[in-house]
Amino acid sequence: MAPLLTPLLAVRGSDGTSLLRGPPNCEENSAFQRVSVVKSSDGSLVGSFDLPKTAMLEFSPQNKVLATWQPYTKTQDNPQGAPNLQLWDFQTGNCIKAFYQKKVQGWCPSWADDESIAVRNVNNELHFFENNNFETIANKLHLQKVSEFALSPGNQPSKVAVYVPGAKGAPSFVRLYQYPNFGGPTSALANKSFFKADRVTMLWNKKATAVLVTASTEVDKTGASYYGEQTLHYVAVNGESAIVQLPKNGPIYDVMWSPNSTEFCVVYGFMPAKATIFNLKCESVFDFGTGPRNAAFYSPQGHILVLAGFGNLRGQMEVWDVKKYKQVSKPQAADTTHFSWCPDGEHIVTATCSPRLRVSNGFKVWHYTGSVLYKQDTPSGAELWEVLWQPFPSGTFPEKPVKYQAAPSELGSTEAKPAQAYRPPALRNKPQTASSKLHEEEPPQSMKPGAGGEKQMSKSALKNQKKREAKKAAKQEMKSDAPPTQTEPSSSNAAPAASTSGDPDTDKKIKNLKKKLKAIEELKEQQSSGKPLQKNQLEKIQKEAQLLKELEDLELGL
Repeated sequence: MAPLLTPLLAVRGSDGTSLLRGPPNCEENSAFQRVSVVKSSDGSLVGSFDLPKTAMLEFSPQNKVLATWQPYTKTQDNPQGAPNLQLWDFQTGNCIKAFYQKKVQGWCPSWADDESIAVRNVNNELHFFENNNFETIANKLHLQKVSEFALSPGNQPSKVAVYVPGAKGAPSFVRLYQYPNFGGPTSALANKSFFKADRVTMLWNKKATAVLVTASTEVDKTGASYYGEQTLHYVAVNGESAIVQLPKNGPIYDVMWSPNSTEFCVVYGFMPAKATIFNLKCESVFDFGTGPRNAAFYSPQGHILVLAGFGNLRGQMEVWDVKKYKQVSKPQAADTTHFSWCPDGEHIVTATCSPRLRVSNGFKVWHYTGSVLYKQDTPSGAELWEVLWQPFPSGTFPEKPVKYQAAPSELGSTEAKPAQAYRPPALRNKPQTASSKLHEEEPPQSMKPGAGGEKQMSKSALKNQKKREAKKAAKQEMKSDAPPTQTEPSSSNAAPAASTSGDPDTDKKIKNLKKKLKAIEELKEQQSSGKPLQKNQLEKIQKEAQLLKELEDLELGL
């Protein structure tokens, strides 16, 4: 029964590999024989696979195949080199197939959860294998310069998202396919094209109904960010697609789907970063405000969300009850390089590992209420390389009610103390004002309509309101600074104001229609100059009459 199961925690370092029985009592599993990590140069081997140069290994979802990778090398005796990606039958120990895989990026085949298919990217082609038969390519998907792919989770029918980078002025695009329907121009389930993308990451939700695509450029041409520029796109298997509008400028640090597949969390913006939950319409549901954070982690059951600031931040963690949008705890784990949820949804592990950090190595096991249940520091001169929870099938551990009282522990908790912002000596004995703050702090708030007692304004309406208020304030300031003898300009000389309906939604529709019509005019000019247009661009031109009619109807209603 699930309540009797206790996940194990594997710990690997320079002193060897060990297994700990999971929380709350973290004791070393005596049944597991501690394995020493040895150098390949002396010829001594560990285990039954003679692979002394192996740098990467991965198990297939059903643990039927072990994939190993070692750096590709060539010698004078063997100028072609030897296959460096090997697939092993885990039961018999026999090598099923060996491939050439020069790059470590994307080295491992991707399997469907039931291992009915496996996929490899080979020279701009996706090769599909069925039932772990790697001697025969069951299907191929060929796209010019395909560089990335992501296989959907779950069982059949499997879906695959593919990315093709743009070239010579053409946009990059992501397409979704359902295996094995790859033939014909209409075989794609969805297509999303975009500019400003040197690389992408594609993330399926658990139900395989949609993909989040984070597109990144190496350089931000506006000069606003040293880390380049990122945009977030939503693509669904039903053909819908959209760009996710993020209200704060800056990098996108992390994107995470909720296990319920109906919401996702984005951490973004210049520090202090914002974190927002969006629904499948890409509408904001809850805004966590601003804070020192760059990562998000949903519990396996999806009922708890941890927002954390690791790396160059101080390790502050915010633990939230997602259903009530209420903060549970706010512990701190400094110098953390690894974070992961225990499959039971009750505990987490944070670790400081080499080679990311070679000092103060060790790990802690926490309860999500902020209590430290177990702590292990790596001895001086030794290194901790990895900690890993024992995996369990989804649904093994049911969701439990969220607790707000800290779990009992002899080690206590490490509640983060509020950091005091630096203040110049001249201001230290004076009361703090809004102008003396380094950053504008934003509190958490619900973004659902009616949550604040008023109807939520659209983003364009809110932007227009801010512009009007800024103009009004500037005008008032000019009036106050003007000499008393200066006469006000006649109202008849004032520029006519743009007509508005008084309804922000209608104004937004009119603005969007005019924007589309302007884009169509530009496309028609390109067409008249002899430039070939793509199919989707020709379709936009055909919709001109329809858009003009919609614009006329809206303006007549003013």
